This record gives sequence, structure tokens and C-alpha cells, in this order.
Amino acid sequence: MSIAQLIIADSEKNANLYYATRFLAPDSFVFFRINGKKSVIMSDLEVDRARSQARVDEVLSFSRLAQQASSGKNGSPSMMDIVDFVFKERQIKEIEVPGDFGVVYADALRKRGYTVTPKPEPFFPERVIKSKEEIEALTESLRITEDALASAIELISQTEIKPDKTLVLAGKPLTVELLRKTMHLSMMEQECVAQHTIIAPGIQAVDPHNEGSGPLRAHEPIVMDVFPQHARTRYYADITRTVVRGKASPKIQKMFDAVKHGQDIAYATIKEGADGGAIHKAIDDYFISLGFKTGEQNGRMQGFFHGTGHGVGVEIHEAPRISAKGDILKAGMVVTVEPGLYYEDAGGIRIEDMVVVTKTGCDLMTKAPKILEV
Repeated sequence: MSIAQLIIADSEKNANLYYATRFLAPDSFVFFRINGKKSVIMSDLEVDRARSQARVDEVLSFSRLAQQASSGKNGSPSMMDIVDFVFKERQIKEIEVPGDFGVVYADALRKRGYTVTPKPEPFFPERVIKSKEEIEALTESLRITEDALASAIELISQTEIKPDKTLVLAGKPLTVELLRKTMHLSMMEQECVAQHTIIAPGIQAVDPHNEGSGPLRAHEPIVMDVFPQHARTRYYADITRTVVRGKASPKIQKMFDAVKHGQDIAYATIKEGADGGAIHKAIDDYFISLGFKTGEQNGRMQGFFHGTGHGVGVEIHEAPRISAKGDILKAGMVVTVEPGLYYEDAGGIRIEDMVVVTKTGCDLMTKAPKILEV
């Protein structure tokens, strides 16, 4: 007896559904895969577009199936009635669904006698190994992001440093909000949409996911973490650079050098079969050897308290992980390398690149320079 994989969602939000079909739709539709054959059930509004664009083996019309399913019955069939009709035709009894599958759908299928089993991510294991086409899409997004980041750093470098350490550009203080808007517009012009871009100055960056706000100041680190999604390909990029306008303190410079070398440790050890947990520990041990300890200080976490990296694809965070609970790496994976150090008396330092795992090492995708003082 065959097992069907089933997703019911809209592909604009559901990465698994988009990955399986390469078809973007704002409304929910049915996808199922049986013995490797991929099928979708589409409304009249989308059925013709799906037949020309969706990368599936079969596009079924919801309205035609509804006519068949309702033959001799009163009322219009529901979506679950249609799924039940299709699966009975194919002698399906067991269904595998992703973890975010709707409870209402699952309950309705179980009431009809199906065994519904949630499968943990990655729902499609093949997603973790990127094809040549996917790597090209990721690279395109990355180049657009690098251009926007370079423009932002150039603006910072052009500022005048006032006696109160305020950074002024064209007579006005340069703010996080202005810099973020500049980058977002630059990326939008090239079909990339960015949200929650981090521009965290000074102590704000000690919380690594603080998006930042307010005026930028001289002689303190500014962490810029940019991760847009390409509107056409749906693939993300992820890059972080930390800069100081003016002069970095000795501690900031030491932190920057340590984080940069931490990346080098990862580059030297990432390859097919490498343990992400071991890579993360090697970087953490190196930081500790320099006196950069991690733990709660003054009521907040400081040091290196996030993972070293994660997969990037049609989601910004996907398998694998390079962290304390790391995964075994495989050739073809695309991962970030983003160690960081965060202390209240200095601010935050994070540098992030993207690499492709190979059988013997890794290929660096990111080309943006790593310069602290600008």
C-alpha cells in the first residue's frame, strides 16, 4: 500500500509547497506525491496557469473532481471530500504531512479513516542539497544584497564626525532608519524584498536580533545583518558586516579579529562529512582561549551565544545547522558562517558569509570585503 505525502497551503508562504511545485499562488491548494509522482488540485482561477508553470506531473481541476465526487449526492463537496475521493481512487490509506499541516484538515482525514502522520523537517530531504540552479539563484540574491550593503557602508564612511560623536551626512544625523530605507530601496530595484534588516549600533547589538534604531555614532561598532528574499526565484541571501566609523577601541579590534579568525576555523573544517557541532565547538574554544567567555553577565547573555551557521534556501533558516546540536554536512549544502561576540562594554561584532559545502572543503560565495574601520 502506497503512502501519500500531502500539503494543503498557499505556496507564497509555505516553503515546502513552493519547493515541490515551483508555483506561486496566494490561495491554498492541494499538493500530493505518490510513488514519486507529483500532483496538484487547482481551482478554475489557477488551473491553466498551473498547467503552464507548475513543475508537477499532473494538474487536476477542483471543479471537475467536485462534479465526480458529488455524483448522486446532495450539496457541494468540501476540499476534504475531494482529497478523500482522489485518495480512494488511488487506494491510499496512509498520509504523511509536514509539521505545520492544519489540525482541522488532519482531523477531517482521520475521521475518514486515514492514518495521518506528521513528518519533522526537512519534509523533503532533497531540499538540503542545492542544485546548480538553486546555487545560481542564491548567488543572484547575494550579489544584490552585497551591492546594497556596500552602498550603506559607503554612506557611513562619508559622514562627518561631530564632537558629540554623532555621524552627520549632508547636514543631518545619519540614522538606522535612513540607512535601512536606503538598503531596502536598493534591493527592491533589483527584485529583492528585505524585512527585519538589522542595523544595530553599539550596545543595541548585544541582543543579536535587535533590529536597531536611532542615530549612528562614531567609534562604536555597527552590526548590519541583511537577509532579503528574491521576489522571482524566492531564494534568500544572508550576509553580515560590522563596521566602525572612526577609531575602534582595542577590545573592539580584538573582538573583530577573533570573529574573523573564527570564520577561518570554519572554512578550514567545513566539508562533506564534517560535524557541525564540532565546528561550532572549535570556534567557541578559540574564543575562550582569547578570554572571550560566554554566559550571563549583569543579567544578560554575553559572549558567543548563538549558532555558527545555518542552511539558506527558500527559507532564511533551514537545515542544516552548525551549532551545539549540529548536523553532519553534505556536499551541495549552502550554509552561513556567522560567529559573533557581544559584550555590554563594547557592543557586538558579527561577520557572516555564505558557503557551498564540497567533498573536500567549501566554496566561499560571499565577495564583500571585511573591513572594520571606515
